[in-house]
Amino acid sequence: MRVTYLEDLDDTDRDVRVASEHGTWRSRRIVLAREGVGFSFHETNIPAGTTNEFWYAHHIECVYCVGGEGELLDRETGETYEIRDGMCYLLDKHDKHTVTARTDLRLICTFNPPVTGREVHDEDGVYPLLTETEEVTS
Repeated sequence: MRVTYLEDLDDTDRDVRVASEHGTWRSRRIVLAREGVGFSFHETNIPAGTTNEFWYAHHIECVYCVGGEGELLDRETGETYEIRDGMCYLLDKHDKHTVTARTDLRLICTFNPPVTGREVHDEDGVYPLLTETEEVTS
């Protein structure tokens, strides 16, 4: 059994903060590939007034909103959806999407395959597909 308290992840290698041309967000990675359970599990915070472009070309992501309000844009179809507490979206087709936060968003996310925690969005906003034993290359 593994027990984690979110605040214990603050300012560790599991506390990832990003401010880039693709957006601004913070993700605390509660479960990573190193745990060996086949998925990763994160809490992600997106500040009010920011727009964030994401595309997980190598991962399936499921996102559940537990706080805040915003908008989800499917960049392939142009469809938009309200993000609010209790809303869940599944990016099961490696969907290119944009999240705009009207208020601070608190999202719970899971990835398959799991992320290692070392991924960095590339110029297209994509995470590379890494395994726990692979080195990060540019």
